[in-house]
Amino acid sequence: MNNTTTNEYKEVISSCKAIFGKKTQDYGTAWRILRLSSITDQIFIKAKRIRSIQEKGTQKVDDDIRGEFIGIINYCVMALIQMDLRDDDRLEIPYAELEPIYDKKVEETMALLANKNHDYDEAWRDMRVSSMTDIVLMKLYRVKQIEDNEGKTLISEGIDANYQDIINYCVFCMILMKAEA
Repeated sequence: MNNTTTNEYKEVISSCKAIFGKKTQDYGTAWRILRLSSITDQIFIKAKRIRSIQEKGTQKVDDDIRGEFIGIINYCVMALIQMDLRDDDRLEIPYAELEPIYDKKVEETMALLANKNHDYDEAWRDMRVSSMTDIVLMKLYRVKQIEDNEGKTLISEGIDANYQDIINYCVFCMILMKAEA
């Protein structure tokens, strides 16, 4: 992966992680009560709002699209953490314990991006943010279907790979939106 993409990716993730840290201070880890399907639905709501604003060209709530992409990224990381902590029934986990897990999930996701980016040669840079929003929604429909099938797939990637792809597409969107600004 080229240095520009690596730096842009890390910059986006840094802002996401900062918000995750502050919200953890404000709310604790109340999200631990959520089942994976509930986290998926939270992500879905945010992605639908982004698409609605893109299609209407206007919005009535001040929260910007960038904030929704950050929310999606952080909810996807939460979902990946929930999957790892499936057997840990604690509702409250200190941020000092969560931070390295957050970092690990992001590093794994960035490694996936590096491999795919090598094969696709940064094709995402020529895509529209609206198309990537549609891909995020498609991946969420896939996740919902896999969840409805109790996690079983015949040939497809699992839920975790879809969450990682969603993170990467949202990072791409934020990079492109910054370049357009």
